[in-house]
Amino acid sequence: MLWVMRFSGFFSAAMIMIILSPSLQSFPPAEAIRSSHLEGYLRFPVQMSPAGLLNRFSFRKASTFRNAEECDLNRQGNFGQTSVCDPSLVHVAITLDVEYLRGSIAAVHSILQHSLCPESFFFHFLVSETNLDSLVRSTFPQLKFKVYYFNPKIVQNLISTSVRQALEQPLNYARNYLADLLESCVRRVIYLDSDLVVVDDVSKLWTTSLGSKTIGAPEYCHANFSKYFTPRFWTGKRYSGIFAGRKSCYFNTGVMVIDLVKWRLGGYTKRIERWMEIQKSNRIYELGSLPPFLLVFAGRVAPIEHRWNQHGLGGDNVRGSCRDLHPGPVSLLHWSGSGKPWLRLDSKQPCPLDSLWAPYDLYGHSH
Repeated sequence: MLWVMRFSGFFSAAMIMIILSPSLQSFPPAEAIRSSHLEGYLRFPVQMSPAGLLNRFSFRKASTFRNAEECDLNRQGNFGQTSVCDPSLVHVAITLDVEYLRGSIAAVHSILQHSLCPESFFFHFLVSETNLDSLVRSTFPQLKFKVYYFNPKIVQNLISTSVRQALEQPLNYARNYLADLLESCVRRVIYLDSDLVVVDDVSKLWTTSLGSKTIGAPEYCHANFSKYFTPRFWTGKRYSGIFAGRKSCYFNTGVMVIDLVKWRLGGYTKRIERWMEIQKSNRIYELGSLPPFLLVFAGRVAPIEHRWNQHGLGGDNVRGSCRDLHPGPVSLLHWSGSGKPWLRLDSKQPCPLDSLWAPYDLYGHSH
């Protein structure tokens, strides 16, 4: 009964936030530019025609969210000339995968709906299929964004089998290469998974202090950290001391604030790749892209409030299940795990919290 009351209270709060969201002014025409640097990352092995995409996906055009009076009105007039290097922008990176596209669109929609100043956001979309930019532009005609084509071959030979096939998809590892893909003038980025929605202004997350750390994320020190690695990892002399001297807590890589300057200086992409190479020959973990991040960063993360990643709503990584919210305030709902809200809603077997994702879904024609 307690969870029902908490769910009901949160749902009411979420609806109030939607109704009372500030009055905003329109933002500029879309900017979708193909990155031309880093040739190795940018070949286009898969191409789906615009007609094919439209046949498979039909998204309603999002409403235009308008600025509050306190937003930067000067930027509105120069919207078409806004550069990705504008230091006042808030940078958000999300993958656009065909299988998760519905979730990505909902995530963007939720960000715009709850932002006090949506014109300050610049989206960096990581893709392995071409022509997705036209679909984004038709859904968000005034969105500022840029598309980066990530070559799956970069990581195909580094990926090992996981407990769930979705965790083996190359685009799931594109987050490791943000510092290389994004322009050098982009000094910080928020990385978000495709299976979440926000119910708060992401600008608050953007301004989080990382101190001397390279990444920031909500940490969960009560979690059983050892379960993310195999017995071979903990019993072998070669790896057993890796976490010595640091308070190693679990964190979810689906919501991270990344200092790209520190990342580049520290060569963290290569460090993550090295652990993936070790995994191929020694099988030291079972879960996709998460363990290499834990090996490199656990105990070296700037802690962010738990409200910014109410994760695990998709259930476990094999069967899926219905989960309740963690105690405390909520700014971001994350359906990590195997159960995705759009699939459960379509199958007429939703979990109670899936109704909190549904208002941001733009899939299908207008009613």
